[in-house]
Amino acid sequence: MDQPVKRLKPATGDSLENERRLIERARTYPLAFGELFDRYYDQVYRYLLHRTANVELARDIASDTFHIALKKLWLFRWKQVPFSAWLFRIATNEVNGYFRKHKNYKTISLEDFVDLLTEESSSADFELLQSEKELQQKSDFMRMHKLLSQLNARYQSVIVLRFFEEKTLSEIAEILGKPEGTVKSLVHRALEQLKEGMKS
Repeated sequence: MDQPVKRLKPATGDSLENERRLIERARTYPLAFGELFDRYYDQVYRYLLHRTANVELARDIASDTFHIALKKLWLFRWKQVPFSAWLFRIATNEVNGYFRKHKNYKTISLEDFVDLLTEESSSADFELLQSEKELQQKSDFMRMHKLLSQLNARYQSVIVLRFFEEKTLSEIAEILGKPEGTVKSLVHRALEQLKEGMKS
């Protein structure tokens, strides 16, 4: 039986304070940024994998995301929320920018997608393989991804964050820099568009 994918526990006051100290250290000692990378890479990578359905592209954009985060760490303002919210915002901007530049982007087939994951040996990819097996069991996954890719980028973001990454509305609001009510409306409208697309 497959082991369930590990989900990070919600940040507590102590863990947030530890993270704040780690971020401050990383500002003056870049090697400390490696701890933030290790803590959040899998989450960001998985999000991008769901957005792109392409392992190599997800890797490239994840790498760009952390490069930008390190380069602009001095701009980061502590708001008592996990550092991952800022990383997800950067990742969202990067993947949306990629799709704007590559309007004819094509995803690979689900079979090739799973084969690529199977060939990988890193622990991050192994965990991703476990989570993607759940998607493989749903025969309409690639159809859903195709429908998702036809939505406006803001709708894609909220659907993936809400239903694939299991983020709360308040977490998505922080990631996207939008009011929670706006996020709720975006989720509702995105779901309505997906339902309409599935009827056709």
